[in-house]
Amino acid sequence: MTTRKSIALAAILGLVALLLGAFLLLSGRKDDEIPGVTYKPAFVDASAMLHLVDVLASDALEGRASGTPGSEAARGFIRKRFEEIGLQPWLKTGWEQPVTILPRPELPEPGPGANLIGWVPGKTPGAGPVIVVTAHYDHLGIRDGEIYNGADDNASGCGALVALAAHFIGHPPQHDLLFVALDGEEVGFLGARALMRDAAIPLGRVALNINLDMVSRSDAGELYAAGAFHTPELAALISEIAATAPVTLLMGHDRPEDGPNDWTLQSDHAVFQQAGIPFLYFGVEDHPGYHNPGDDFSAITPDFYVRAADTLVMVTRAADTILPEIFALRRAPAEPVQPEGKPE
Repeated sequence: MTTRKSIALAAILGLVALLLGAFLLLSGRKDDEIPGVTYKPAFVDASAMLHLVDVLASDALEGRASGTPGSEAARGFIRKRFEEIGLQPWLKTGWEQPVTILPRPELPEPGPGANLIGWVPGKTPGAGPVIVVTAHYDHLGIRDGEIYNGADDNASGCGALVALAAHFIGHPPQHDLLFVALDGEEVGFLGARALMRDAAIPLGRVALNINLDMVSRSDAGELYAAGAFHTPELAALISEIAATAPVTLLMGHDRPEDGPNDWTLQSDHAVFQQAGIPFLYFGVEDHPGYHNPGDDFSAITPDFYVRAADTLVMVTRAADTILPEIFALRRAPAEPVQPEGKPE
């Protein structure tokens, strides 16, 4: 790492340390005292989740572009939360799985990247089908002098990922759950590809990928679940949860006729889909902040976000109860295709 990069990282980490102090002071606030949140969550720690998103989407992290000091700082903060909630590292070497970040015009000499992989053991640890829950933590960085903080995209998915992990640590699942904070989504699903190539990941046991990407901003209160078109048997699970979910849970955005609104290959779940592994992708429809500098923490809809996180717990719990049946729905891998990242 160059001296300039070391100084930049040190400065960012100093700011993050201040934010961490504020987080620890505020995380004890009761969920019924959170501004903008009227819903009382049944499954997640809303205060901790929202404060994590606030930190990840702060100007101090400079938009979390892969290969930058801001992204490294974000990774360190997520790792700290993994440790605090009691998540266990999956890899024998620790939390981080290396990800090679490719040079690009705005960053010709990127720093190293990494995924963070933790797990919650099921009733038969190390055996049986597995759910892999993913959310990418990188965003677009600084462009034309403006910071693209990516609060909804995808600090929100990371906050929900940690909230789900914390729930299942306190309420052990039937089957092993892997929780993965992915790097490099915005520059070609680099973290997801690295995950799939690593022999330490039990791909032969993976029954389902639940991918969280943009789950905190919806004035209409609508959360979409994509993936049932490709695995129709999952539609019944989504419909069952939708009947009692605290958000309006809808299916869609996964058909070829949807054109650019077909999300099948537009986030990290694409690599699972092409490996023949069923996926459920949860996200909101595009909003004015999508891939714009206005995607700030102040623009999310907190009450919806907390409701969405509870809904995601409900879906994961339901999938866990029928995971052997979902595992049987795996398909042969598709022909090799390089899915593109989401359009900028």
